[in-house]
This record gives sequence, C-alpha cells and structure tokens, in this order.
Amino acid sequence: MDEEQMMNNLVTELKRGTLALCVLSQLKTPQYGYSLLQLLKENDIDIEANTLYPLLRRLETQGLLTSIWNTSENRPRKFYQLNEQGENLYILLLTEWKESTMHISRLIRGNHNE
Repeated sequence: MDEEQMMNNLVTELKRGTLALCVLSQLKTPQYGYSLLQLLKENDIDIEANTLYPLLRRLETQGLLTSIWNTSENRPRKFYQLNEQGENLYILLLTEWKESTMHISRLIRGNHNE
C-alpha cells in the first residue's frame, strides 16, 4: 500500500468517528437529507450522500431521530430531527468529544502534565 492510500484510509477512519456527531449537531431543527448534506458541505464537512443516508437511517433505528414525510410539495421529502433521546445522547457525545480532543491536543503538544 502506498503512502497516499494509507493516508486516505487513516483519514477515512478518523472522519468516520466524528460524522455522527456532525450530523446530530445539525438536527436540532428538521432537515431532509439533501439540505443536511448541503449544510454540512457549507461547513467543510465532507460527506457523501451514500454515507449520509445510511447514517440517518441507522440513527433513526437507534431511536435518536424522529422523521416525518413532507408531501405538501411536488417532491416528497423525509425530514429528520433529534428527539429527546437523541438530544441527550448528542450532549453526552459532544462532552466526550471535547474531552478527547483536549487530551489529544495535549498529547500532540507534548504537555502531559496539564
């Protein structure tokens, strides 16, 4: 495996762990898949539709999201939003992420005793 391929694999693994947090952070208000995809891309979160849609379905199956079909327009759209359990989990996950990034940053800087 060449260096570029190894780097791509490692970056993919790194992103995979944070995409759920990114998605959950944007679902305090209802979003449909494409609007969420655009919102994430506008904020420099690179995610493909074939990654986002299965993630939304999985989060819904896990009981973290509520979905509603909007059929009032020409094209029906499924809107997703955090429910109470999803909001609670998002807060816990965000706290864990902040703590982890603080520890990782400290490791990278070499300041183990802060």
